[in-house]
Order: sequence, then structure tokens, then C-alpha cells
Amino acid sequence: MALSIEPGRLLPSGGEGKRSSGWWGVCALIVTEASLFGYLLFSYFYLASQSEQQWPPEGLPKLGIGSVNTIILIASSVLVWASERCIKLAQPVRSRYLLTGGIVLGILFVTIQMHEWGAKSYGMTSNIYGALYFTITGFHMLHVIVGLIILSLLLLWNCLGYFNPQRFVAVKIGGLYWHFVDVVWLFVFTTIYLTPYLAESVK
Repeated sequence: MALSIEPGRLLPSGGEGKRSSGWWGVCALIVTEASLFGYLLFSYFYLASQSEQQWPPEGLPKLGIGSVNTIILIASSVLVWASERCIKLAQPVRSRYLLTGGIVLGILFVTIQMHEWGAKSYGMTSNIYGALYFTITGFHMLHVIVGLIILSLLLLWNCLGYFNPQRFVAVKIGGLYWHFVDVVWLFVFTTIYLTPYLAESVK
């Protein structure tokens, strides 16, 4: 006997609740990726302490563009969190607008980051600093792009009416990954943009 499924009730995720297997899977992924970023940042500090050349090679980094990107990514994370809250409060339309805003800000972050890459006077193979800079920021950029794909899928599913106050585990999982990407950027920003000023002040 064929089963008829009411439109808007077919959910793309598993069972109800906040601690699904997908949630734990993303947590395991976050731990793994955080370890990799930790290794990259440790390499940055170690090689900076061993280098006898100017670090960074172009002088102290410009804080303006990095600070703007930091604000953009934090704002995006807030919008994604607010979108999830709206689903819990049975406000799907507002949730879609907020999630769209988070995606737009994420795209803006990518655009600004690519512009900054193009303005650099060195490349990935120019020196050790260039290799570390483009590896760390490039690896983070990859995570941002993956996060944007996830958020775009969540927005599509949201528009199709897949989520409600009882069933929104996919939104929570996707949001968790996006918040992780934002937190990682805070460490990247501190390492690449702020610590050179601290090192300069203690000389």
C-alpha cells in the first residue's frame, strides 16, 4: 500500500532531539579540524621565533581589512544563531531572512579575503611566511565555503518547510559547524594580525 506524505513534513535529517548521531559526528569533526588548525598555528609561532628575517616580510599587517572581516563573520554567526531561535519560536519566515543574511555575510567574507590575497606582494612559494599565511587562511577559507554550502542547503530545506519547533536538528548541526568556523577565525586573526604587533612592542 502506497504511503502519502504530506508536503512540508518530510525532513532531511534523522530523529528528534539535540544529540543525534549527526550532532556527535560534527563534534568529532570539529575536534579533528581544531587539532589541525592548532598544529598550523603552532607551526606559525615556532617558525616565527626561529626566523631571522622580518616577520611578516611586508611589515606589520594592516588591521583594517582583517578587523572588518572579523566583524562580518561574527555578525554572520549571530544571524545563524538567531535563525535557529526563530525556528524554535515557530517563526519560519523570519528564520529564512536571518539565515539568508548569514549566508550573504559569509559570501562577503570570502570576497574580501580573496581581495586581500590578491593584494599581497608575496605568494605561497615566496617564503616561509607566505606558505604559512596562505595555508592557514586558505584552509580556513575552505571551511567557510563548506559552511556556506551547508547553510544554503539549510535555507532550501527551510523554504520547503522541513523544519518546525520539534524537528530542527539539521539546523543545530549546521549552525554548530558555522560557529566553529567563526571561532577558528578568531584564533587565525589573533595569530596573523595581532601577534606581530605584540612581538614588535616587546622588542
